[in-house]
Amino acid sequence: MRYLIPFVLTTLLLQNSLFASTPMVAGGGYHSLTLKSDGTVWSWGRNNYGQIGNGKRFKKNTPVLVNNLTDVIAIASGTWHSLALKQDGTVWTWGRNDYGQLGNGTFKNKQTPVRTKDLADVIAIAGGYLHSLALKSDGTAWAWGNNWSGQLGNETVAGVSNIPVQVNSLQNISSIACGGSHNLAIRSSDGVVWTWGDNTYGQLGNGTSVNSFYPTQVTGINGATAITGGYMHSLALLSGGTVWGWGNNRYGQLGNDSPLERISVPVQTKNTTDISGISSLGWHNLALDLDGIIWAWGDNSNGQIGNGTYASQNTPAQMEGLEDVADISTGWLHSLAIKSDGTVWAWGDNRFGQLGDGTYKDREKPIQVKNLNALSGD
Repeated sequence: MRYLIPFVLTTLLLQNSLFASTPMVAGGGYHSLTLKSDGTVWSWGRNNYGQIGNGKRFKKNTPVLVNNLTDVIAIASGTWHSLALKQDGTVWTWGRNDYGQLGNGTFKNKQTPVRTKDLADVIAIAGGYLHSLALKSDGTAWAWGNNWSGQLGNETVAGVSNIPVQVNSLQNISSIACGGSHNLAIRSSDGVVWTWGDNTYGQLGNGTSVNSFYPTQVTGINGATAITGGYMHSLALLSGGTVWGWGNNRYGQLGNDSPLERISVPVQTKNTTDISGISSLGWHNLALDLDGIIWAWGDNSNGQIGNGTYASQNTPAQMEGLEDVADISTGWLHSLAIKSDGTVWAWGDNRFGQLGDGTYKDREKPIQVKNLNALSGD
């Protein structure tokens, strides 16, 4: 059963190669990725920095194969860069690199994958606005890229790092996630959530609005099984299947029907029970329940919550027209899903072809990505 594995699409924890054949999707700023069962990665959408990895810089509105990349077991995306985790525990990145977010020791953009420097035994990856994050098998977290808000977590205010550095004071971590300029991690022993980086809107969840250059504990959260970061907000999925959020709430992305634009401690999201996975990147969220149904809320300016309108929602509502879903992911203004039959679906902003349907037309309801069957590898 696919639902035995909770999915967090800004970070994917792979305990070992057992899950190497699990297809998945990842939304970037304006591009999309999918991992096929044969270990290849396919991408489409905006490509101004080479973020779709096909060796060129032209946008594509249908999927293309990422060059020179095999044996992949997990994918993740930043806003303008992409990441892949190979079965041997190495991390490969491509796209924008002016802040060192590819981690290969340079600041040069790459149109095809390059190996992140001095990083091995990795089991999970995540991408932020201008930085990246990895989790090693020993439970330590490593970060690289922009550090203006402390998102590297190494207690420095150094502007950037183009190689991975260890996040301070984090041990026994089981899951990681990037927000825009902040990060989250779950401690394996008790499900406590730790956060660091930008805290302008309270997205660290510690009751303040002060940035942190090292991990701090989220107030009142334990028993977390999954985490995800939006641009300026955060979500946690607890073991009982409920979702909690904190940070920016301008578009109702905390899902608690509050008029407050920022909340610096966790609040329970309404209408979410029996949830198995969560995803956020920009200003909207998706949640997947145990029945394979998607729930969506937050910003809907481009139809990204898939309810057939362009009206934002401040509480989660069931998304119609897509059932038997096995995996979900959000981009900035678009959304992605894989059904159990292996078909990939997308909706929302499509200015750069990130929906993969062969057009550049926004969609307020799901449409199938063309020329792609994620399960078969065809």
